[in-house]
Amino acid sequence: MDDTHRPGMFTTLRLGKKYMKSWPLEKSLSAIFPENRVCRATQFGIRFMPPIAVFILCWQITFHAQIGPAIATAVFACSLPLQGLWWLGRRAVKPLPSVTLEWFHTIREKLHTSGHIVTPPQGEVTYQHLAELLMRAFKQLDKAFFDEL
Repeated sequence: MDDTHRPGMFTTLRLGKKYMKSWPLEKSLSAIFPENRVCRATQFGIRFMPPIAVFILCWQITFHAQIGPAIATAVFACSLPLQGLWWLGRRAVKPLPSVTLEWFHTIREKLHTSGHIVTPPQGEVTYQHLAELLMRAFKQLDKAFFDEL
């Protein structure tokens, strides 16, 4: 995707959240894609970083420490999940490389031959399309198929 067609910041964050929810967190994919690690770290950050930031601020205020570094640390802690969502959002709209695209079509064909209706994606095939296809394949195909890939 060229620089002129990049989505804005909030759109990228929304795409990242959607991509995180649609990516199958399967152990077999961990060796191939970094998404499993990024999704888990982002989910952890969304859950625990805001309370950590509040704790940091309260701790510093209680002991009359300098408030500037405390605020900077709290802002940094809250920015970590946003960085994960940003990376996922950018990754979601990125076109698949040729090897992964072949793998995408193999999985799509396997779903089609097993009797499931799979509509081809409109336009360029992106990682978001791959996430949706993988999620569907893990739900509808036997696990032995993924061992073959």
